[in-house]
Amino acid sequence: MENELKLIIGSMVTLSLATAAMIVVPFLQLKDEPAPEGLLPYTSQEVRGRAVYRGNGCITCHTQQPSTTGAGVADASRGWGRASVAGDYHYDDPPLLGTMRTGPDLFNIGVRQPSQDWHLGHLYDPRAYSPGSNMPPYRFLFEAKNPDQVQPDERVVSLPPGVAPEGKVVVARPEALDLVVYLQSLKHVYPILSADVVGSVE
Repeated sequence: MENELKLIIGSMVTLSLATAAMIVVPFLQLKDEPAPEGLLPYTSQEVRGRAVYRGNGCITCHTQQPSTTGAGVADASRGWGRASVAGDYHYDDPPLLGTMRTGPDLFNIGVRQPSQDWHLGHLYDPRAYSPGSNMPPYRFLFEAKNPDQVQPDERVVSLPPGVAPEGKVVVARPEALDLVVYLQSLKHVYPILSADVVGSVE
C-alpha cells in the first residue's frame, strides 16, 4: 500500500509540473500580449462569418498557423505567409489554429485569394476551381433560383459554364457571404514588431 501511495503522489506531482510547464507558464507569459499595430478587430459580419467557419467544421481540414519549422518549412514557398506569432490571435476567441492540413493553411487566404466571386464559387463547387480537390461542396449555403426570381439585394454567384443547374442561377445565402467576408479578412501581412521595438534592436 505504501508503494502505491508513493506512485500516486509521484504521478500527481509529475502531472502538476508538466501542466505548469506546458500550460500555466505559457499562459502567464502570453495573456497580456498586445495586438500588432496593423491587426484590426473583427467587424460584426466577420464575427458572423467566423461562426459559420466554426459551425461547418472548416477547422477540421484547414489550419491558420504557418510555420518555419518541421513540416512547415515549405509554408513560405507555398505562399502561405510568415510564421504566426501569439499577437496574431489577439482578437480570436478561441484561436482557430487547426491540427490537420487536408486543405491549405488559411492564415493569409485573404491575400492569396481576394476575389469574392472565387470564394463563393469555390464553396459552391470546389472541384470546378481546384480540380482533384477533396473539399466537400457547401451548396446548402446557396440557393438555385430562376433568373426572374432573384431579388435586387441578392448576390448571384458568377460560376464557370455548366456548374449552375440548367436554367437556374445560384444565389449566395447570407451565411455564405458572411463566411467569405471572414476568409477575405485573413490578411496577416502587417509588421509583427512595432517601430519602437525595431529601433531598440537596431
